[in-house]
Amino acid sequence: MQQIIRKRAFCFAAAAVVVFALCAPRAQGQVEKVIHSFTGGTDGLNPYGGLLIDASGNLYGVTQYGGTYGGGTVYELSPGSGGTWTKTVLYSFTFGAGDIDFPTSNLVVDAKGNLYGMTWESGANGFGGIFELSPGSNGPWTEKVIYSFTGGTDVVSFQSYLAIDSAGNLYGYRGNFISTSGTTSYGGIFEIHANANGTWTEKVLHTFSGGNDGSAPYGGQLVVDSAGNLYGQAYNGARDFGLVFELVRGLNGSWSEKTLHTFTGAADGFSVAPGTLVIDASGNIFGTSVWNAFELVPDLNGTRTEKILHTFNGGSDGAYLEAGLTLSTSGTLYGTTYYGGMHHGTVFQLTPGSNGTWTEKVLHRFTATGGDGIYPNSPLVVDAHGNLFGTTMDGGISNSGVVFEVTP
Repeated sequence: MQQIIRKRAFCFAAAAVVVFALCAPRAQGQVEKVIHSFTGGTDGLNPYGGLLIDASGNLYGVTQYGGTYGGGTVYELSPGSGGTWTKTVLYSFTFGAGDIDFPTSNLVVDAKGNLYGMTWESGANGFGGIFELSPGSNGPWTEKVIYSFTGGTDVVSFQSYLAIDSAGNLYGYRGNFISTSGTTSYGGIFEIHANANGTWTEKVLHTFSGGNDGSAPYGGQLVVDSAGNLYGQAYNGARDFGLVFELVRGLNGSWSEKTLHTFTGAADGFSVAPGTLVIDASGNIFGTSVWNAFELVPDLNGTRTEKILHTFNGGSDGAYLEAGLTLSTSGTLYGTTYYGGMHHGTVFQLTPGSNGTWTEKVLHRFTATGGDGIYPNSPLVVDAHGNLFGTTMDGGISNSGVVFEVTP
């Protein structure tokens, strides 16, 4: 397993990233199918954080609960012949001393095939932590907690995901915290980097002031561009409707924060959904607020102009865009809504037109019948054939969540 994993060229369509290599959709009628329905037992309960996909089409994810000990799992789904899939539990969290449990973030992978994930609770100090899962030479995987958050200002943001750069450094959101003395922390951005002796060290890259630079970075995943700069969203901004920011890497380890767009409410949108941004090859940023899919276009002055691509009506086309967007090389955007459709969420497609307009199409409405999943809340990933994969935290045969595939 180790040799196979280490040879795989992982795509970070679920993870972070500036997405340049996803394939265009195939021209045929869309079909949705459940490729795994969790039982709530040893195979896991409530998949969370979305999926990681490798170049062979294998899928990796976590469940918040279930497994051998009830503390959650890391799992792999491998495609077989005739559309079949084989599920393997790579690790069951143990509730052991110092171990992590109840994982809620995505997985990211380094150049050696090690997987990393996070939780915002439990761990050595009860405030969450980050784990590493390493493939063994003959199949078994080894887990270790590489960092435990300590409490106080050192807490992870609710539903924060991990990002990873080319050097293997990990990034995420720090959460808000009010101390017993009344002191308020407005959240921030952290980096976890490996030391030569195998230990890991946390570094705070930015602390939000609660003013015009925002506060409460709320879930989702930071995006790392080719220069190592970070992009994300904060729940509050100058007008209390949230903002999009860039954290610029400087010399000698310094970082500076720049606000790219402040939401104003109403038609402009409310940036309260913990979605993940994506960036195309031209530097355009795509993201979601509660009701809108938007684009931030750079101009010659270094500022950004917002363009609303589609406003969801809360009915048949869905509502509450919690997961963010996935971008294909054709420029097509894919995403999910948590509600709407048939009240249980949708999978949608946004296609750019020649005159700058965008066309929205619902690819699937979750039904809660026939073993279908409900309430998708994580980004989609795309395989080499243009098939979409995602998770729902509920629904399925045992109401424990599913992994689904949609063929556009």
